[in-house]
This record gives sequence, C-alpha cells and structure tokens, in this order.
Amino acid sequence: MLFKTLHSVDTEYSADAIEWCTQDEQHADYFACGTYQLMEGEQNSSRKGRIYLYAFARQTGALERLQCIDTAAILDMKWLPAWCDDTGPQLATVNALGQLEIYELHAKQQLQQRAQLTLAGNTQPALALALDWRRAADGAGLQLLVSDSLGQVHQLQYTAQAQLSQLCAWQAHGFEAWTCAYDRWTPQRIYSGGDDCLLHAYDLRSGSSEQPERIWTNRAHGAGVTCLLSHPEREHQLLTGSYDELLRLFDTRAMKRSLAELNLNGGIWRLKPHPRRSDLILAACMYKNFSVLELRDSALSLLGAYEEHSSICYGADWAPSIDQLDHGQRLHMATCSFYDHKLCVSSVDTKFEV
Repeated sequence: MLFKTLHSVDTEYSADAIEWCTQDEQHADYFACGTYQLMEGEQNSSRKGRIYLYAFARQTGALERLQCIDTAAILDMKWLPAWCDDTGPQLATVNALGQLEIYELHAKQQLQQRAQLTLAGNTQPALALALDWRRAADGAGLQLLVSDSLGQVHQLQYTAQAQLSQLCAWQAHGFEAWTCAYDRWTPQRIYSGGDDCLLHAYDLRSGSSEQPERIWTNRAHGAGVTCLLSHPEREHQLLTGSYDELLRLFDTRAMKRSLAELNLNGGIWRLKPHPRRSDLILAACMYKNFSVLELRDSALSLLGAYEEHSSICYGADWAPSIDQLDHGQRLHMATCSFYDHKLCVSSVDTKFEV
C-alpha cells in the first residue's frame, strides 16, 4: 500500500477522535475531529475540548474547516442517522464532564446542538469514555451505550423529538470501562471492555431493569481492553484491541480461544472497517502508527502502516468513497494524534486486485 499525506493540520488542542460521516452519500465529504486538552491552573485544572467539522472534496483534494465548537474535552464520537429527509445526520459525542451531547448537521454546513444529558448513577464525577448506538427494537428511536472512567456502562434512549433519557447503568468493571459496543447481528447483546483486562458480554433481554444479565466473561487479554468491533458483514466475528498490543479475532459462539491474533506493536485504541471494503480495517496503534489490516476468512494480516504521526495515535477513520485505479483502488482516511495535535488527511493506494 502507498500512503500519501494530502493535508496536515494543527488542531491546537490534543486530538484524539475522528469520525467520517458515512450515513448517506450526500454527506460523504464531512468528518469531525474531537480534541482533549488538560488546562493547568493555580487552584485547579480543567479538561477543555473542541469539535472541528471539516469537508474534504475528493475530486479536487481540497480540505475546508467549516466549524469549531468549544466544549468539554472530547473522548469519543459517532455519527447517527438523520431522522427524516428534511433533517441532517447527527453527531453524538461524549466528554470529560460525563456528558453525552448530540448535534445535527444542517444544510448550512454547521452543527447545532439538539440534546445533552449528564450520565446518572455515578457517586463521583466520571469521564465518559466511549459510545456506540443502534436503532431501537420498535423503530421509534435510537439506543446508545456509554462507558465511563468509573467502570460503569450506561444505556440511553434518544427519540426523534430530541428527548434523551437514561434507561439504566451498572458497574461493569473494577477500573475504567474503556469501550462498549452493540453486537451488529444480535442487537440485544452488548459488550464492554475495561482496564481490568476483562471483556464482558450482556443480554439486554434478561436480568433486571437496572442491570442486564452477564452471559460470559473473556480473560484472554494481557492488559486493558480498549476497543471492540462487531464486524458489520461477518456474523459472530468480534475483534478486540488491547494495551497488550495484540489484535484478536473471536467467534462469539466459542470464546475460550481466539480465531487469530496479530501483534501490532502498539496499544490498539481504534478499529475501523472500511464502509465499502469491510475486509480492510484501519487500526490506531497508540505508540506505533496507524496500520491497515486485511481480514480474510479467519486470518489477519498487515498490509501497510502510516508513519506520519510522532505522538500517540488515537483517532482514525475511513472516508466512505473509493476511486478505481488501473491496478487497484485509492482510498482516503483521516487520522489524528495527541501531543503533537496533528490531523492528517491521506490517500491510500492499494497494490492488489480485489
């Protein structure tokens, strides 16, 4: 694979999250970047952040910053679908104040806040660390998962009337709950991973109204479990990233041992499949680089590494478009790193036939 940096941007604050809008073709040029900055003061310190909205024109290669929103420090973000044809896609973020915020992307290329909720159930302040979403079973809204720095997982409901409410919260881990995710094939099943090295699975259909039933616990990881990917096109396949630097592939029907493992030589913070090439996975390997992997059947292989960043590699995502070449395909991605507060937009030319 051949990587080419098209843009390198100073985000001023430390950058840790990138999400490209893949909800529809109309908004495929847009992506958001979240930042996290610890502001030291004489009496106390605070965590501030910004949300940047960008538009990348694939045909011309131009990058335009459309908006900058000052917020609390951002730790994760996800695009949500538009409610109807008259509304735009929505961006959900979680921050260092333990809040979930939702913005709508309007026709004027601006994000406008629609809803905000502070997580309940914590006995002390907590950072909201990660989030995931799915459509509600009755089709009337969306459900969201948020994990926090006290080890809790929260389930929330979001309606088309912009009403945001918390359904339940429970203590999932003894330390930070770094990640949480819905199973893409069995939406009533959810996963959480924490700094206690544990990976849990829960069934929302059983248990109490305050806590779903835990159906299994996996102890394969040698350090904290930091990211999860329920594969969107491969039923029963779950990929996990950890501080122990190993990418693992599991069959959720047989969790005693992994199907495959690949050492990426850096704690793995993000795993993103390409929206149109789900065999390609972009991994943010914190203290190493951004790596592109191939998942073929039950085998993992490293195809290439992007080495442009010199600090902690946190945020990464694919653009949804693909350009056909004579002997491969050209993809685009956005990546960001922490202490050097750098955002890059790059092209990735594949050197193999599909």
